[in-house]
Amino acid sequence: MNLSAPLVRPSGRTAPALRKLTMETGFSHHAEGSCLIRMGGTEVLCTASVEGRVPPFLRGKGEGWVTGEYGMLPRATHTRGDREAARGKQSGRTQEIQRLIGRSLRAIVDRKAMGEMTVTVDCDVLNADGGTRCASISGAWVALHLAFKHCVANNIMSAIPLTDQVAAVSCGIFQNTCVLDLDYAEDSNAEADANFVLTGSGGLVEVQGTAEGAPFSEAQLIELLGLARAGTADIFAAQRLAVGLG
Repeated sequence: MNLSAPLVRPSGRTAPALRKLTMETGFSHHAEGSCLIRMGGTEVLCTASVEGRVPPFLRGKGEGWVTGEYGMLPRATHTRGDREAARGKQSGRTQEIQRLIGRSLRAIVDRKAMGEMTVTVDCDVLNADGGTRCASISGAWVALHLAFKHCVANNIMSAIPLTDQVAAVSCGIFQNTCVLDLDYAEDSNAEADANFVLTGSGGLVEVQGTAEGAPFSEAQLIELLGLARAGTADIFAAQRLAVGLG
């Protein structure tokens, strides 16, 4: 950590501080599970929908499927973006993020215990201020848990088939200092940025890290991971509270 000058983050936070985090459940009236997650100025609506069928490649195998979809409303950012449906195809970024959401959720689901059903978690960005993929993953776990809880209450399954929690948070190097949970102002000016997807038991699901200029060191990567573990601990606590486990 740089000790030569005090860190000045645009939000006024200290280096290891998360943005204000809230999770509002039941936001969608029709979905089996839903969560509106707010991390600072980033807001993502996550809805989990249950279907009694699986993709063709899983038919007859006695296991379920969990997948994610991701989208950003046209005015979620400073300038209006075109709807991808109007362009006729999804961007590479959208495809990458929704695959990441699906992988993250499947890492903590016992798909054999699901039976042959599919849960699709839609993550729609209402307002973007950095960290939208991380907020999506963290909110998606809450929506998924609530959808499974709905299935248990309606005798569709006997127990919630989740093996762990999963959450994600961004970290980066800003003003030569390792910081947690970058907002857009930091992310657009960071020397390096990374996204960490972690499980409640401490496992690593995915790490995405990029230097925007000079390479960063192994020691800095370890420091970023330490920040991510501390940050996700707070997110895990908020998740448990949101689904009634805390």
